Amino acid sequence: MNASPRILIIDDDRELGRMLAEFLATEGLDTETADDGETGLTRALEGAFDAIVLDVMLPGRNGFDVLRGIRARSQVPVIMLTARGEETDRIVGLELGADDYLPKPFNPRELTARLRAVLRRVRGTAAEPVEHQGIRLDPQARRVSLDGRTVTLTGAEFSVLERLFEQRGEVVAKDDLAEHALGRKLAPFDRSIDTHISRLRSKLGPLPDGQPRIQAVRGRGYLLVGSSS
Repeated sequence: MNASPRILIIDDDRELGRMLAEFLATEGLDTETADDGETGLTRALEGAFDAIVLDVMLPGRNGFDVLRGIRARSQVPVIMLTARGEETDRIVGLELGADDYLPKPFNPRELTARLRAVLRRVRGTAAEPVEHQGIRLDPQARRVSLDGRTVTLTGAEFSVLERLFEQRGEVVAKDDLAEHALGRKLAPFDRSIDTHISRLRSKLGPLPDGQPRIQAVRGRGYLLVGSSS
């Protein structure tokens, strides 16, 4: 029998943490809580968690510092909790390696849906590795290499690249990328996919001729340069 997915919630609101732990337990998720940044980071690095829910506003180490510490050693999926309307916090979190964000206040069912989306992603598939323009993508192991060198991606970044690989040479709409990588549609002014694309471009670099591997098509989406044939 498979063990329940383990979720770590790092939030200084103890009542919220208790409520979420109880709700997620009814959804089959095993939840642990931490109410400050230092404790949360220690638990995140010591425990074998399948996903982490991380508030931006924390005593001691704030959420961004905790995320930096996590990303220095782990690619475990992280969903950031941000104050509603704080667009800057969302972008900074994504740029530091968060997989997704959820503005407060939120419905626990929405958090559950986001968690299930990231948990589905990390399970991998039985698909064979594929290569394109020096990039090797292994869907089962969820690993990427460029000219033989391992490229470390977050779960969301991997899923965005995976979708672009599936339709390489063709434009993929942002909503399509969001559905595949985040398990949701984009809200108005949501820059999540743009930020994940920016990080992918930085990590993969340009093609040998200097053009970007991933091109933006205004009003339509993004494409991975080169034909799938």
